[in-house]
Order: sequence, then structure tokens, then C-alpha cells
Amino acid sequence: MSNIASIAVIGAGNRGQAYGKFVCQHPAEVKVVAVAEPDPTRRQKYAQEHQIPERNQFESWEALLAQPRLADGMIIATLDDMHVEPTIQAMEKGYTILLEKPIAHTWEGTQIIAEKARETNAQVLVAHVLRYTDFYRKLKEVMDRKVIGEPRFVDHVEKIGYYHFAHSYVRGNWRNTQVAAPIILAKTCHDLDLLYWLLEAKCQTISSNASLVHFTAEAKPEGAGDRCLACKIEPSCPYSARKIYINDHDGWPVSVITEDLSFAGRYQALQEGPYGRCVYSCDNNVPDVQTVSLRFDRGLEVNLSLTAFSSEINRNTYIYGTHGELAANFDQGIIEIHRFGEGKQVISIPPVVGGHGGGDYGLMQDFVRMLQGQETCDGLTYLEDSLESHIMAYAAEQARGERRIIDVDEWRRLF
Repeated sequence: MSNIASIAVIGAGNRGQAYGKFVCQHPAEVKVVAVAEPDPTRRQKYAQEHQIPERNQFESWEALLAQPRLADGMIIATLDDMHVEPTIQAMEKGYTILLEKPIAHTWEGTQIIAEKARETNAQVLVAHVLRYTDFYRKLKEVMDRKVIGEPRFVDHVEKIGYYHFAHSYVRGNWRNTQVAAPIILAKTCHDLDLLYWLLEAKCQTISSNASLVHFTAEAKPEGAGDRCLACKIEPSCPYSARKIYINDHDGWPVSVITEDLSFAGRYQALQEGPYGRCVYSCDNNVPDVQTVSLRFDRGLEVNLSLTAFSSEINRNTYIYGTHGELAANFDQGIIEIHRFGEGKQVISIPPVVGGHGGGDYGLMQDFVRMLQGQETCDGLTYLEDSLESHIMAYAAEQARGERRIIDVDEWRRLF
């Protein structure tokens, strides 16, 4: 095998491009040699950026996987409902795979992928990128050293951010469970995975409540239009598409709505596309608030909550142990430790450039090591380990749907 690992990419959208940035920064270690992307503009741009020959540019994943194996590894960064078939075929072709989370948007799809991985002995990394950040590695180190003793209670809050929620879960690709995974899986599988990893414990029982109250037709303000560009109250609305997308920023989420980021291109996208719709006039069914109560091994109690209604995009974790407590603020990179009877210790983790606080970079670094046949530095998110977060997410959905406490072992036995 060449020292330079080769990768084929299925899906050149936001996530495919994020992983592509790592490749561009490490030309001596890895290269993209093939791409499948239905959008011609996006496909051509990606091919040009990575100097992919025309013969290896495909309109569909089916066309790419119909070829003999083209690379050492494959990144599958399609939308949630398009994970199963390409992943199955990639495993059968012998690719080492980096699979965007969630593994699949349904329980049945998740099972199919897991069973095929066992059958083919495929190497699959799942993109639970937060484990790879400097911040959560430091928090893991603190927990492993028992600095606050044995954890007894955890309160974890995921602040999605008001404009992020409007973009992704009201107007965007994850707005409806008919086409995407439920939010507890699509978004919060990161958090469930972190809890499982940080606490080194498995969830035993779970219950959940959730509601969609604000982003509904019933909550639509008087005088609001169906599109932001033709709305009388738009100037005073915090969810205005004009405010979110027509500004000086050209990265995410603006980069998602159109390939033409000029004023005219953005304006047309808001006139005609889904991202210009009023947030009270969409086909969304995703809860804007959800709470989950989990009991882990050793009687460890955990509260997990997610909310659309926050000014910042952040994760806050409060862990209460037998000898102290800590507060972890991901966005600020600060871990505050209070050991009982002692002063406060503050650990600051310097900010890292790159998606998900540097997690995208760390994940890709590990993936490339796998492709080169090296021993991985972390190997943190292999498929079998990543299944635990999905089991908890599906159990939480059952719990909220049936309004009862679920024995999580019932789900584990299905594997």
C-alpha cells in the first residue's frame, strides 16, 4: 500500500467538504481519488479542488460503487436516509469506511449495517467527532483520574442555538422524521456517546419527554407571511431568513442554501428554496425541547436536555461526584473543578481551528492512520462502540412515544 492513503467520497455537501479540508491540508498523507455527488456544481467544484479525474466523478453513489474498488477508504457523507445501501455495498467491496453519524436514520437500517459489518469484518469509524476534541479528551482525563471521586449525578444541556435549530430542524434537511432521524439521534447521539464514553458506564433505564410548541402554525405571529422576503414583521423576527443568510458571512449555514453565494444567488434561494420559508409555515415535526432521564450502572443518575432556545451553540456538562463537582463549558473551553473543602481549579483548553472544536481534524487523522495500516492513536469511534449511543437514542424515542420507562437492555438484546 502506498504511504499516501486514497479515499473515495460519497456526498460532497457540508460534511464531505469538511473532511475534504483535512485532505487538502495533508497532501503527503492522503488524497481523494473519486467522488459521487448528484449536484453538478458541487461535484465539479469538489473534483477541481482535489484534482479528481473525470472518469472518477459520478452523479450517484450507485455509479461509483459499480466500479472496481477505487481507493483504500470511503467517506459516506450522504443525508441520514441514504446511509444503508452505500455502506453495505462499500463493505462488500472491501473499503475501510468513515460513516457520518447517525449510522442510519432507522433502527432497522442500523441493525442491517451492524450485521453486515460483523459478517464482512469491515473497519468502520462513525463520525462521533466530539470524542476527538482536545476539550473532551481533557474532561475524560479528569474523570479517569477520579478528581471529583465517583460520579453520582450528571446534568448535561445541549444548546442547539436558535438560528441553528431554525436552519436545520425547521427549514432544513433534518426537519421531519419522514426523511431524517429523530433529533435525539440525528443531533444528540453526540451527547449520548459522550456520556457513555466519559462515564464508562452503560444506561440501564431511560425515560423522555419532548414537545414542539413554538415552530408551529398555531404560534405564527399575526401579520407574518409564508416567506421572509415578503413578510411585514420580518425586521423584528429573530428567525428571519434575511438576517440569517443575507449578511457578510459565507460559511455555514449560508453555504448550505445555494452554491451561488452572491447577493443575487442568496436572494433567489430564499425566494424559491426551503430556507426562505417562515419558520411557522414549514413541514417540520421535530421537538424544540426534549428532556431525557437516564440511570446508568452503579446507580448513576443523568439528566440530558436539548433546546432550540439558546443564543449560543454550546454544550454544558455538570458532574457531581463523591469528592467534588465540576462544570464543563465546551464553547468557552473551560472546566471548573471544585473539590470539597478545597479551592476552585480552572482548566482552560485553547481553542482549536476546525469543525466541531477540532474534532473533524482528529477523526480524519485517525481514519488516515487506519488506511495507512498504522496503529490508530485513538480508535475511539468504531462501529460496535458507537452503537451504544444509538441504542439509547432509540430507547428514548420509545420512552417518549409510549410515556413510560424503558429497560435499555431490551434494545441491546436485539443485537
